[in-house]
Amino acid sequence: MTGMKEGSGDDPFADPISEPEIDDTDNDTIDAETTETPNDTEATTQSTTHQLSEIPMILRRDSVHSGRNRVPLFLQQDTQREERDALRELEDQFDGDVALTDLREALVMSGLEHLDDVEEQLREWGYGLTFE
Repeated sequence: MTGMKEGSGDDPFADPISEPEIDDTDNDTIDAETTETPNDTEATTQSTTHQLSEIPMILRRDSVHSGRNRVPLFLQQDTQREERDALRELEDQFDGDVALTDLREALVMSGLEHLDDVEEQLREWGYGLTFE
């Protein structure tokens, strides 16, 4: 162990990674004056291989809250208990800490990908009931 908490952010001794500039111009049109040698192309390709989007989120963020909006979350006791159990299970699988914020966002994203399961849960809570 290096003394730094796993997943706590970037290495403070590493060289800073600057975000590459994004060119919004149409890539289909090429300026006639622009010429590029094969060596220039290879060097550019190699230098941009590790763009920020390729670095896992937990390594490129400053804190667990970076890039996230604060959203209040109110849970029933049973749900909170299951959430804690899931957190422990995932920490065992990953052999380390899993941030509760990351778990919650992963659960929301999984729910968004499986709306039929969400619909079923809402029906169990009484949504969709009709009284004739």
